[in-house]
Amino acid sequence: MIERITFDGPVILGAGLAGLSAALAAGKALVLSPTPLATGCSSAWAQGGMAAALSDEDSPELHAADTIAAGAGLCDPKAVALLTREGPQAVRDLAALGAPFDRKAPKDGESGAFVLSLEAAHAKARVARVGGDGAGAAIMAAVIATVRATPSIEIRENARARRLLQDATGRVVGVLAQIDGALVEIRSPAVILATGGVGGLYAVTTTPAEVRGEGLGLAALAGATIADPEFVQFHPTAIDIGKDPAPLATEALRGEGAILRNTDGKAFMADYHPAKELAPRDVVARALHAERAAGRGAFLDATQAVGAHFPHEFPAVFEACQSAGIDPRREMIPVTPAVHYHMGGVATDLDGRASLPGLYAAGECASTGVQGANRLASNSLLEAAVFGARAGRAAAAEAVHGGEPASLEPLPDLPEAALQILRKAMSRDAGVIRDASGLARLLDQIEALEPAYGPCPTIVAARLIVEAALARQESRGGHYRTDFPATAQPVRTFVTLTSADAAVRYAAE
Repeated sequence: MIERITFDGPVILGAGLAGLSAALAAGKALVLSPTPLATGCSSAWAQGGMAAALSDEDSPELHAADTIAAGAGLCDPKAVALLTREGPQAVRDLAALGAPFDRKAPKDGESGAFVLSLEAAHAKARVARVGGDGAGAAIMAAVIATVRATPSIEIRENARARRLLQDATGRVVGVLAQIDGALVEIRSPAVILATGGVGGLYAVTTTPAEVRGEGLGLAALAGATIADPEFVQFHPTAIDIGKDPAPLATEALRGEGAILRNTDGKAFMADYHPAKELAPRDVVARALHAERAAGRGAFLDATQAVGAHFPHEFPAVFEACQSAGIDPRREMIPVTPAVHYHMGGVATDLDGRASLPGLYAAGECASTGVQGANRLASNSLLEAAVFGARAGRAAAAEAVHGGEPASLEPLPDLPEAALQILRKAMSRDAGVIRDASGLARLLDQIEALEPAYGPCPTIVAARLIVEAALARQESRGGHYRTDFPATAQPVRTFVTLTSADAAVRYAAE
């Protein structure tokens, strides 16, 4: 007998910054986290910080222009304007909750101004950091403390969604969850997906292993519209020490002047882009891929830019290097591109509403149109905070509980051995560099998994990425086709699972 719970408020799947921001904004919420809070979510691992126009030399309009330029023609200007306009207050609100952003010395008894760093493709220094590279963990600690102190927010850990519940009309009326191993039917007026990205679908990733596109797959299987799934961002400087997931060498290191070199010590970025180390992430990732493919290797040299200050200024990077016997104060750091962020996701409006009544999405698993084809550095935590709060407020206003669920059957899981095979195949054929033959081979491999394992959300998420990548016969942002290197007209991808079975359909914005 499945336990049944009726909750009078939104149920939130995921407990990263987007999910907890949604919970705080909703006021009353039930948060399901597959792992203990502060673990298993990309938010807590974020190093760079939060980008926002926090200085007198900057403005939301300048931040918006940089975001749109990085997005390679696919950003929604309205979504970007909203993000950059509400961004500064979002950072101040998190500081008020206790997030210890780095500050300058205070003057006249007032709080010191934020210390702001320059990162790639930003025209101004606008990234608010914590302890150099500890923003995500520190922000999450402050938010978690606030959530735990809010009696109207209920947290269930060790809880995974196994199906979105829908009534006969298709309305989402709750979720079938597995909590501490037991299935629980949770009925609610709204469900907010805040499940993160797709990094765990790839063999080399900087994200937690638990983040493997399950929210994307759950939404697609329910019939929700998915936007731009082909756009996967590869962070150029994951630390290449054989760990899974790969530790990250934050982009802020290059903002401080760290240089990318090959085995011969040559600084190679000038051969690829005039902005050198501060070129957009997709450009830097492809440059590293090319150097490594040519046998020249790739290393991040911060010995002069940071040197002896490493333990204090970038403690997380320093610790990761030390764990592999590397002293970044004196040695170059071996680096490799790794999956870091998914620009695509569940298509939503500016309040997080998905195409299905009762369903919302926020954070990396959503596609608001902010990130376009290539996310600007340090816009991810900002989007999670701004749009997470908007989704929480909108979902809290839902009052319709809907009808009885049409199915209480849990969706199947992909066994670990099959997942590892899929991860290697995704990195091989849907990585930094793509072409038709590799994508077709990968699609055949994915389609061979489906009869064996059924409609697993992870398989569905992978198939959406690959089919859209195969259909987009151009190169743009995080999607690079060697057989179609030119950029065509700026057209977003919108797809539902039924249309994906035949071909991805395109719709111009």
